[in-house]
Amino acid sequence: MKKWTRRELLGRTFAAGSLFALAPMLVPRNVVAGSGQTPPSEKITLAGIGVGGIGKPQLKAATEAGFQVAALCDVDFRYAQGTFKQYPQARLYRDFRELLSAEGDKIDAVYCGTPDHTHAIISLAALRAKKHLCCVKPLTRTIEECRAVAKEAKKAGTATQVTMQPNTSDQACRIMELIKAGAIGDVREVHAWSARPVWPQGMIDWPSFTSPVPKDLDWKAWLGPAELRPFADQWPEGSPFPDICCASWGKRAVYHPFSFRGWTAFGTGSLGDMGCHRANLPYRLFKWKYPTRITASSTRMYKVAYPLACSVAYDYPANDEFSAIRMVWYDGGLRPPVPKEMGSVHLPAEGVLYVGSKGSMLNDQILDPDRAAKFKDLPRTIPRRGGIFPEWLEACKGGEPASANFDYAVPVTEFVLLGNLVLQTGKPVEFDPVSLKIRNNPEAEALIAQPYKNGWSLK
Repeated sequence: MKKWTRRELLGRTFAAGSLFALAPMLVPRNVVAGSGQTPPSEKITLAGIGVGGIGKPQLKAATEAGFQVAALCDVDFRYAQGTFKQYPQARLYRDFRELLSAEGDKIDAVYCGTPDHTHAIISLAALRAKKHLCCVKPLTRTIEECRAVAKEAKKAGTATQVTMQPNTSDQACRIMELIKAGAIGDVREVHAWSARPVWPQGMIDWPSFTSPVPKDLDWKAWLGPAELRPFADQWPEGSPFPDICCASWGKRAVYHPFSFRGWTAFGTGSLGDMGCHRANLPYRLFKWKYPTRITASSTRMYKVAYPLACSVAYDYPANDEFSAIRMVWYDGGLRPPVPKEMGSVHLPAEGVLYVGSKGSMLNDQILDPDRAAKFKDLPRTIPRRGGIFPEWLEACKGGEPASANFDYAVPVTEFVLLGNLVLQTGKPVEFDPVSLKIRNNPEAEALIAQPYKNGWSLK
């Protein structure tokens, strides 16, 4: 059988009119090889990279959606052992480059669940291999990385997704229906908060002690493009850092496992962890792209680590449907003032509060009982979708793009990255998203692109 080139395939598609639209189930894999599409009749084979932490439950969700795990990669075989056992058929790798080279056309898609500082190098490699790609949030650690990944995704033409809290769930769609129907009038403010950090944060400097590297961990591969530094295992007894945050899910780990996010060299802090989740729906609902100004306040922040608690305010301009809106982020136990409609009831540990000219909503609950009754039977008009992995699977098979595809996810990712620039410099930011210039804060502009070490680059 003749193996068609991409040019010949496109020519035949136009000449045949609706051939592919009428009979998508009949397209064999060898015909669409290299086209960035996968035949809908076949299982989508998936490689997981970074599978010892959040990768374990998310790969489970992916297989439940219909993906077939074919290969797994992690720099720490001990940490990933539980995931390896779940997929005994999967071929195992320590280096994602070896996986992509060896697997070739054996895999259709890649899941990236590594720490923030290696998202970009893995995403770029997967996209250059023309694989469908799902990356955990935030998409990248820096704005330069974000733009590089988005550009490569456009070139690849494959299906992409970021694991942000879906803006297509029943609750998310209900919030949009209520606000669009005027349930709380004109929205003026959005307040979002999280109980994070649940890992050590607020560190003054790098640890002064070192530890032997565990035999199952490739520490240099874990560091990737970050500056080389000695491994440190556990904070010693008496060190305050594991105990001064809201919780310590990584127990006393300094960097790995789980505790990378508090360090500026590896993570994006509490805002990076949960901000994409909370901002995803407002960005879709209010048609936001970029704020005109970002300001912040926080506990004291040192160069190496994010602060224990902060609030970040984003001002968005009016558009053809909504007035100007301010969104405020809180973490580290901080929360907005309790609305008067709630009386003495406390706000939950996590949530989003919408404040309008005619009342407020906590998540999808209208706080004024009379207005809540008025909108109780409001019709459901916005289509609901299946969630992160069902959406991505649909897109991999040539259907509707995932709701948090990379093109959409860039401004939401940069929501958290811009907030971190304000925290790191202690000064407001006015950002030009086209030129990638910050008009009023040279220190923040210098952090848009950060140096890559150890032979790594974005090219």
